[in-house]
Amino acid sequence: MLDLDRLRALNAVAEYGSVSAAAEILGITTSAVSQQIAKLERETSSRLLERNGRGVRLTDAAQLLVGHAERILSMVAEAEADLEAQRGSVVGTIKIAAFATASRGIMPTMLTGIAHIHPQLTVELHECDPKTALPQVLRGDFDVAVVQDWKNSPLPFPDGLQKLHLLDDPAEVALPAGHSLAGREWLAVTDLAQEKWVGAPPGDICHAWLSHTLRHGGVEPKIAHFSSEYPTQLALVATGLGVAVLPRLGRDLLPPGVVTVPVKPRLVRHVYVVWRTEAGRRPAVQATVAALRAAVDTVEGSRPEFTPARSFQPSGTTRAGAASGRETVPPR
Repeated sequence: MLDLDRLRALNAVAEYGSVSAAAEILGITTSAVSQQIAKLERETSSRLLERNGRGVRLTDAAQLLVGHAERILSMVAEAEADLEAQRGSVVGTIKIAAFATASRGIMPTMLTGIAHIHPQLTVELHECDPKTALPQVLRGDFDVAVVQDWKNSPLPFPDGLQKLHLLDDPAEVALPAGHSLAGREWLAVTDLAQEKWVGAPPGDICHAWLSHTLRHGGVEPKIAHFSSEYPTQLALVATGLGVAVLPRLGRDLLPPGVVTVPVKPRLVRHVYVVWRTEAGRRPAVQATVAALRAAVDTVEGSRPEFTPARSFQPSGTTRAGAASGRETVPPR
């Protein structure tokens, strides 16, 4: 009989490339992972890992076993979800990933609300970039993720995930208050052709989106300063060191000396909640999605610029999403 914890350990080594990385993801020590692999080798009478420089590589036997392990672990997750759905209990732990401005603008309200309604459910928030969060949801590291998907630079949604639209979050250009364009009612991208920008570092989803948007408008981006944090970007804008893009979810960060001006065509990012397809039957996941929706309604009520999502049932019918994945469609 193959032990599930040992299969998880091997699967994590295969997925993350090393024993230490697997240990970090699983939340155990490297020696514990090594012990699990050693026991699995004895159970299967097979060598599973070999030294490869400073790391390890999977043997043919390990690769064969990993293929089965992925299916076995997926079936176990489905069985657990079905049992939890049958009990109908909103209990246990939910790990939720969210990008920075959602963590600040949505999650405090959501966490407070769900704790009041479902006191036996523990929800752990992990701030995480969407490109990192999606594969981690698919692997089961997170149960739910709140991600941003910029219209001009769509986020790829892997198969095996479902997504629900939470809101549309428009973005504006942040300028020093004394800037010659600060008094305009709106701006075109071409109006910003000579500007120096403060933006996210290369590799960040926001960096890719800004570069794509400017180039699509015929403007070559001149990014002079890089920061992944909006407060830092806005501090640089306030001192006249550049201009930046600021989503409405980040408007609470606006410091003195900075104004925002809308852009036409409208710049917008879609905000989704995402979960594994088989996990959608779990009452805890359904309760989490519902709490997120309720929190967004509160945010939208205080920020009328947002485009609200429709009401929904997390376990409703589905249709294919625009970029793979599947999107929950609320009953009409």
